[in-house]
Amino acid sequence: MNKVLSLADYSAMSDREMREAYSDTMLELGAANKNIMVLDVDCSRSMASGAFKKAYPEQYMNIGIQEANAVGVAAGLSAEKQIPFLNAFGVFATRRVFDQVFLSCGYAKLNVKIIGWDAGIGAEANGGTHMPFEDMGIMRSIPEMIVVEPADPAALKQILVKCAELYGNVYIRSMRKQVPCVYHDDLTLEIGKANLLKQGEDLTIIACGLMVSEALKAADVLKSRGVNARVVDMFTIKPLDEEAVIKCAKETGAIVVAENHRSVNGLYSAVSDCASANCPCPIEAVGVDDIFGEVGKKDYLMERFGLTFREISDKALNVLKRKEK
Repeated sequence: MNKVLSLADYSAMSDREMREAYSDTMLELGAANKNIMVLDVDCSRSMASGAFKKAYPEQYMNIGIQEANAVGVAAGLSAEKQIPFLNAFGVFATRRVFDQVFLSCGYAKLNVKIIGWDAGIGAEANGGTHMPFEDMGIMRSIPEMIVVEPADPAALKQILVKCAELYGNVYIRSMRKQVPCVYHDDLTLEIGKANLLKQGEDLTIIACGLMVSEALKAADVLKSRGVNARVVDMFTIKPLDEEAVIKCAKETGAIVVAENHRSVNGLYSAVSDCASANCPCPIEAVGVDDIFGEVGKKDYLMERFGLTFREISDKALNVLKRKEK
């Protein structure tokens, strides 16, 4: 587990959207490595990948609105030693193309990077049909698939750079627009290693993506009530940093897991499996229940599905009661 020495102002929004950070980083990667390919499914404007298309037209392909075929194209490019980054909305990058990803990328042991945009409640006005609450569970079920979720633009840049360097299939789930800041731009991270953001001995809050800033806010609220909460950004959901989970379970004896995803088959399930097998302790989940998404603005949806620092704080107090027993 890597200790982050300083954090950005996590009460403030980032000065650029996640898709802008993606576009800027891919331009850098494309310039440095001519094997980098960007694939779209008629979403270059939505994903801000139009700049890459303009700068490196020979390293860009628009497959059209046919996501399953796009996965096949990405697999073919990988087989020819290219490094494809395939953009799609999260629902289409996972539910719609599961068999193609499983066989053409996973079973074939290729090197395809899939970015699923508008993770969880990020779909906003597109509503329940476009709101992936189950995409992490789908992708982490594929053998050897790496699953990651950045908290902010700085983390997304680092993840893209690291993923371009490693061989293997990766699913990156991300918000598309602005999110709260967590990290400074000089962040360095390692795939498969969690980031320790706040030290604490009473309980641990393990979060990913959008919920990392909420976890930090919850820790501040708990601090005012005399509770010292440790905060961990588990941006790599698979392979899980099991050493970090076990360390937190042993040292704090209680865990709250927060994710912008269904509480089944996502980060909560991964952390619970690890802790129960190695160091059982009380664990609470802050995530989406067994329900479908709906139309709404991000702030409304976070309240609607219980994805705020208030729910994390409440679950923290609950898990502390269980710990005392």
